[in-house]
Amino acid sequence: MASSARTYLAFQHNSSLHTLKAIVTSIRPFAALEEANRQLFKSGTHEDHVIVTDKTIFHSQGGGQPSDVGTMNGQSNSSFAVAAVRMDAVRDGQVLHFGRFTSPGTSLFEEGEIVDQAIDVEKRLLYSRLHTAGHVLGAAVRHLLEAEVPGFDELKASHFPDAASCEFQGVIEGKWKGPIQDKVDEYVKARMPVEIGWWDEEDFKKHGLERLIPDRSLAPPGEKFRVVNIVGAEVYPCGGTHVETTDLCGETKVKKISRSKGTSRVSYAVN
Repeated sequence: MASSARTYLAFQHNSSLHTLKAIVTSIRPFAALEEANRQLFKSGTHEDHVIVTDKTIFHSQGGGQPSDVGTMNGQSNSSFAVAAVRMDAVRDGQVLHFGRFTSPGTSLFEEGEIVDQAIDVEKRLLYSRLHTAGHVLGAAVRHLLEAEVPGFDELKASHFPDAASCEFQGVIEGKWKGPIQDKVDEYVKARMPVEIGWWDEEDFKKHGLERLIPDRSLAPPGEKFRVVNIVGAEVYPCGGTHVETTDLCGETKVKKISRSKGTSRVSYAVN
């Protein structure tokens, strides 16, 4: 049976962890998932399973960031390749690790078994660089254009490789591409610390950032919201992974500015 307990998101408290021991609380074949959860993994087949553990090192896809991939190794030489990670669409706060067992002839994991989780470190670093770079870009655009563009606001972002962009309310003309690039370069070269904190609604108000208060449903009952502070630039509510200082984003290139129906998208890449 599937456990109803929330999964502890270990990566949100220490994103430098690359391995973690966890306890299997649920294991289900793909076909046994609820329809809402099968829709999260549209490539699923009869060979695939979904595993839930009491805690996880794997970032689930969300907030514009791709999910981690990697492996789980059990106590009886069973190995599970984690191909995708999503938040459960049915049970609040559970993390679903989707993939398949890669050791022919061995048994599946058992509930209560301790497994060793390991993420693909190279991909995690790339996703973290892209995510921090997206925050840097958002901060640069806000500092430059908040008072210049009527109705300006930050909307959403994608931090996927080859499709990274930030969207803004308001029309950002092409002439701003150079100044935005200069501001991004300034922030990256400044080696600004990227600090993780936990705020409640009063903390947002105290910092004059009421506009950023997330929906209360996004945090577990009684817990604070996770925030990422690029010191000297901007604070963002964020559950994703990041590099420790802005220079670790590497060269961040503003690729282009596109506009549609009163909104603007600024695309970017890291090298």
